[in-house]
Amino acid sequence: MNTKQNLHTHSTFCDGRDTPEEMVKEAISRGFGSLGFSGHSFRQNPERNKVDRSEDYKKEILRLKEAYRGVIDIFLGIEYEILSDCTAEGYEYVIGSAHCFKTENGVRCFDRDLKGTLDFIDEVSGGDPMRFAREYYSMLSDLPSYGRFDIIGHFDLITKNIEERRFLDVDSKEYLDYALGAVHALKGKIPLFEVNTGAVARGYRTSPYPQLEILKEFWNCGFGAVITSDCHDKRYLDTFFDESREILREVGFKSRYIFDGKGFEEVEI
Repeated sequence: MNTKQNLHTHSTFCDGRDTPEEMVKEAISRGFGSLGFSGHSFRQNPERNKVDRSEDYKKEILRLKEAYRGVIDIFLGIEYEILSDCTAEGYEYVIGSAHCFKTENGVRCFDRDLKGTLDFIDEVSGGDPMRFAREYYSMLSDLPSYGRFDIIGHFDLITKNIEERRFLDVDSKEYLDYALGAVHALKGKIPLFEVNTGAVARGYRTSPYPQLEILKEFWNCGFGAVITSDCHDKRYLDTFFDESREILREVGFKSRYIFDGKGFEEVEI
C-alpha cells in the first residue's frame, strides 16, 4: 500500500500557484499514492476580495478523481475558515483553521508577512502580542462550535514569522498556558492535528507547526497526527516530510493517519 499522501493542497481555485491537474501530475511524479485537495472556504473579506468558486472547484476535483482512477487516488476536501460565509458540506474531509479575527471593522486577516502581522497586532490587539496569542487560542478552542472537523490546521499559525523576529515569547508559561489550554479544549472533539510544513517550504520557518512543546501535548492528549505540506506550489509538495516523521518519532508517536476515501487509517510512521 502506497501511503505517501498530502491532504492540505491549494490550487488556482484559491491562493495556490498551480492548477489542480498540475498538482496531480506532480504528485504522480513524486510517487504519491493519493492527493487530497483542501481549497479555502469562501468568506467575504475586503482584504482578499475573493469570488466564491466552490462549485467549480468541486466539479474539477471530482473530474480528476475519475480521470486518474487507478493511477492515484484523489480526494475532495476543504480548509474551512471558522469565519467563512459558507458551509463545509459536500466534502470528503474537513480541515478546520483560523486565519482571521472578527473586529469592529469587519473580518481582518493576521496571516501575513512580519510587518503585516505586527500591524495587525497594533490595530486589533492593542499592540500586545500576548493578548494576540490569548485571543487567537481562545478562538481556536471554539473551533468545534463551527461544525464537524477532521483535522486541526496549522495549530500555531500565529508564530509563522517568529524566526524572523521574536515578537512573542513562545517559550513563556503564559503563552504555553494559552496554547496548551486550546489543545485540551479540543481534546475529544477533533481527532487529528497536522504537522504542517508549509512555512518551511515558503522560507518562514525551519521547523513545522506545531512547536515541540505543543506537539508533545497533542501526543499526551491522544490526538492522531497527519503530515501535510500546506502546498501552494507543486515544487514543494513533499517538503520536510521525512524530517516531520522523525520529529513525530522523537516525541513518541508510533503512527500517523492517512485518508483512504472512507475514513482515516492509522499507518506506521
